[in-house]
Amino acid sequence: METTDNLNAVPITLYKWAGAWGPFKVKIPCGECTLTLDIIKDTMESELANVPVKLEVREWLSEWWKPLLVGGWHAPIVIVDGKVVNQGNALNRGVLTESVINAYVKRTSIKGNKLFGKVTCPHCTKAKQRLSESNIDFTYHDVVKEPLSLYEMLARVKPIVGPKTPITVPQIWLEGNYVGGANELSSHLENG
Repeated sequence: METTDNLNAVPITLYKWAGAWGPFKVKIPCGECTLTLDIIKDTMESELANVPVKLEVREWLSEWWKPLLVGGWHAPIVIVDGKVVNQGNALNRGVLTESVINAYVKRTSIKGNKLFGKVTCPHCTKAKQRLSESNIDFTYHDVVKEPLSLYEMLARVKPIVGPKTPITVPQIWLEGNYVGGANELSSHLENG
């Protein structure tokens, strides 16, 4: 994943069960809200360490109408880039990671040469060999061993090939331009 400045930072907002509205005040902290915040912070430090994100923690009862405008009504509410991704229970970190990567991909483009693949894929091996034989430096991302790479690949390829087209590996970009799979790479190298 390419790192960029904070202009591309993906906003994450957590509305926790806290705050006050008129005579009502939350006096008991929400365990799932605390757990969700811990999960967000840990995910930011691990899976999303190289992805610029901006976390904001808000009190639900004091601002209940804000998350309601985007469909959030039950704390903890997690909103990524203006979209509710979780509410009412502790957050699944995979859902958070995928949502952040989808938003991040919309803000950025691939630079250089990348090949997304997996070790057991003969077409990936063939593509890596063709790139090496052509003296093309590339970055290889194993989508099985690196979940972040899988989320990035899917988020970048689906808008190109369509939501109903199955995504296979390898998926290749050269000089930031989408090439496709191993067959498309061969054609590209032969005609380029």
